Amino acid sequence: MIKHHPSDETLFRYANGSLEPGPRIIVAVHAGGCATCASRISEFEAVGGSLMHDIEPDDMEPSALDHVMAKIEIDEAARDRLAVRPRLPRADVGIRLPQVLDDCGIGPWRWIGPGVRWSRVTLPGDDNANVMLLKVTAGRKLPEHTHTGYEYTHVLKGSFSDARGRYGPGDLDEADDDVQHQPIVDKDGECICIAALEGQMKLRGFFGRLIQPLIG
Repeated sequence: MIKHHPSDETLFRYANGSLEPGPRIIVAVHAGGCATCASRISEFEAVGGSLMHDIEPDDMEPSALDHVMAKIEIDEAARDRLAVRPRLPRADVGIRLPQVLDDCGIGPWRWIGPGVRWSRVTLPGDDNANVMLLKVTAGRKLPEHTHTGYEYTHVLKGSFSDARGRYGPGDLDEADDDVQHQPIVDKDGECICIAALEGQMKLRGFFGRLIQPLIG
């Protein structure tokens, strides 16, 4: 039972294409398993289409068609380059990842603390997106932290809790820079999440500051 979803603002940004690539892939993972959010995205897309339909047409510059055709040629060339791009390396992370991640690169698990490992997720065409997989053993606390911007975390396996509630498989936690929390994995098994940041994670405490350079 999915209890935690992206905000309507985030779903609207996803629908209109203004959500950054990292958070966008997290929302895509969530919507792929959440009929409620998939339906909400379709509603926003329909509203956007209706608004465009109602816009009064305006006169175009004489050279507008040439500009559009030149842009199409550039886009087609970019697609051709992407089509021949070598497949990104993918390490075995121990679980079947959602299909929407099939074209992403998956790095090996790396230690960042007792019972905590992370893996870099590389998006095709955007090497700078801050996306990662996190694997945390049962009962383990993550370092207390806040964020500069939004943090989007989708639970793939297991569950964790913080002061705001419990998050299980399929849940998406959307935390802004007003949230300072310390997630704790439930004692019945490890937790694997995929997360993206629109800013940076700011870890608290001595150990947090020690491992901060490892995750950026």
